Amino acid sequence: MKMILETERLALREFTLNDTEFIVNLLNSPGWLEFIGDRNVKNTDQAKDYLLNGAIKSYQENGFGLSLVELKHSKTPIGMCGLLKRDYLDNPDIGFAFLPDYTGKGYAFEVAKATINYAKDSLNIPCVMAITIPTNKRSINLLERVGLKFIKIITSQANDEELMLFGN
Repeated sequence: MKMILETERLALREFTLNDTEFIVNLLNSPGWLEFIGDRNVKNTDQAKDYLLNGAIKSYQENGFGLSLVELKHSKTPIGMCGLLKRDYLDNPDIGFAFLPDYTGKGYAFEVAKATINYAKDSLNIPCVMAITIPTNKRSINLLERVGLKFIKIITSQANDEELMLFGN
């Protein structure tokens, strides 16, 4: 497994197929379902497909993707953060999600800020974008705190949902 970066409290590493149980838990957590949507990943076989066709495929095709966030000292998986390449955006965008027990502790800010710096400094990606639904106030606040600015409302190609587009 490839380590991507470390912060004071966290490590960001590429997902492996050993992370399927964690994926099932995260993708069915209340915050994920409310703000990101049901990805129909209810068991470890579906989680394996999700990882193979998502993050792991993105590592191979783009050199980046969503990665596992874990507490540095205990190796406890607490969330995901990383960069995505979407067909309908001009630049890669940052995504993040955390298990409920690990929200409100500054972890998302810590790893999102480090991920944006990694994108610029290590991947030579000058512009990082982000999308979120207008009702996800915590995500909007975090995006602004890490230096992204609201650009405009766009429509998701997946489900015609209105999304707020941010960029730096």
